[in-house]
Amino acid sequence: MKKILLILLVISLSLSCLLIAAEQHIFDIKHYRRAYFAHDILQVTGKEYFQLESITNDIFIYLRGKAGDEILEPNFNQREILHMRDVQVLFKYGFILKYIAIILSIGLIIYFVLIGETKLVGKWIYKGLFVNLIFIGILGIMIYFDFTKYFTYFHYIFFTNDLWLLDPQTDLLIQMLPEEFFSSIATSIGLSFLGFVATIQGIGYAATKKGREKNEKGFKLFKRES
Repeated sequence: MKKILLILLVISLSLSCLLIAAEQHIFDIKHYRRAYFAHDILQVTGKEYFQLESITNDIFIYLRGKAGDEILEPNFNQREILHMRDVQVLFKYGFILKYIAIILSIGLIIYFVLIGETKLVGKWIYKGLFVNLIFIGILGIMIYFDFTKYFTYFHYIFFTNDLWLLDPQTDLLIQMLPEEFFSSIATSIGLSFLGFVATIQGIGYAATKKGREKNEKGFKLFKRES
């Protein structure tokens, strides 16, 4: 039973790190501001800088579920809005999964600490999270060599229609958020994810050492009393 809970902890911690990193960068206006210039979005869309930033903020509000289609209607056509509905649902479940993963992680850590298994849980956190290095390494190689291919697979997996196939000649959404933007933000998410994982691994390693020192002190005290 302990092993199952520890595996569940590693998974929930990994999900927490990934979803927090994704939210951090997807809702970071600085990424979009850089993209306006890096990908000539002002020229492609024919919009002014302040207009693009205003539309981007409207998208943020929409994806957080704080507004309905009406916030998108002034700037996007029906096909784009229908696709954004699908994206909003995806984000809704992403937020729910993030909170479940965080609560589960905290609960499991508290459980193992309360039953006196600080060293064990620290060891699993430290060593178990190394699997993310393999995951992000493979993903990074795939993205580096053919981002378009795997970005397309992503859409096939998470969407049940073809509304995501927009026209860059006429559709503002894809003009504002070209593939290059998603490639860049995916890299940022990956780096932050690794940073979060490394931080938690450091905490796990410290817990392992603390647990070892506690055991060593107990063993010395036992020998002295004997």
